[in-house]
Amino acid sequence: MSGFDVTGWGMSVPERVVTSAQLAERFGVDEHWIVSRCGIRERRAVGPGQTTASMAAQAGRRALERAGLGGKDIAHLIVATATPEQPSPATSAFVHDELGIAGSAHDVNSECAGFVYALVSAIALMRMDPRPVLVIGSDTHTLTADPADRDLSILVGDGAGAVVLEPGPVERVLAWNLGADGSCKNSLKVLAGGSRMPTTAQTVAQGLHYAQINGNEIYLNAVRYTVRTIRETLEQAKLQPHEVDHVVPHQANIRIINSVLAHTGIPAERLVTNLERYGNTASGSIPIALAEALDAGRVRAGDKVLLAGFGAGMTWGSVLLEWGGVR
Repeated sequence: MSGFDVTGWGMSVPERVVTSAQLAERFGVDEHWIVSRCGIRERRAVGPGQTTASMAAQAGRRALERAGLGGKDIAHLIVATATPEQPSPATSAFVHDELGIAGSAHDVNSECAGFVYALVSAIALMRMDPRPVLVIGSDTHTLTADPADRDLSILVGDGAGAVVLEPGPVERVLAWNLGADGSCKNSLKVLAGGSRMPTTAQTVAQGLHYAQINGNEIYLNAVRYTVRTIRETLEQAKLQPHEVDHVVPHQANIRIINSVLAHTGIPAERLVTNLERYGNTASGSIPIALAEALDAGRVRAGDKVLLAGFGAGMTWGSVLLEWGGVR
């Protein structure tokens, strides 16, 4: 079989809710200013004992249960994250152990475009090895945001989402597109903690282990590259924007999302978003929104579902699927 179906999905978000009213009080601004600026009323933040891997494992377990599979049935595990459990080993090793995965495991770090990158990679892998694959996106960016950084703190939330792919007779991919522009690598960055700048007491004292963002640059490139990847994917599929039944974008900022819709011509009623309740959960944002749409019965067999995201680096990607329903 050369095709596949998404037979399971799941999500995991922390219980702790951080409202925009709370952040408004912390930063001395009006709650309406935060909501109007990014469209987020609340977001979730990890508590003691919760990590990128623990959320990934919980989302993965729920996806496996939905598919009626266990870890022993999974040939390959791919975890998309930009906030790993620790520098080594990969976050997927922790999830692999927790879920009892029988096959291989590796991470993908394409920042907030990570889930799309991981999904496209999984689909390509299945064409060489048609066995079940578990794909997870999980991030804990509340831990990388400087508590004093208002612009980043109002955006980020924590969460994970997962899907199970199983071999099937129908080709579900109508088109896909991935891209990157490394010259934009400084628009969002964490300077310390890698080989370029190893962690020291001095880097910690200077707060260099926190993320630094150039908001204007991120906004302009996010719109530009998300519009580009959507247009190229639709052109490849020979479809018009109104023929897309559902678009599930990276849940970064409502202004970015609305601008992308306006520039691509995709009708606003086709948008799947939960940004207001979860904020920007990075690699987790697309699979969380997809899982909620599936649980609500919004996505039906035969629907054309467009997943599209962008991330620091810059990276971007989109994949257009014809939904196969649940077997």
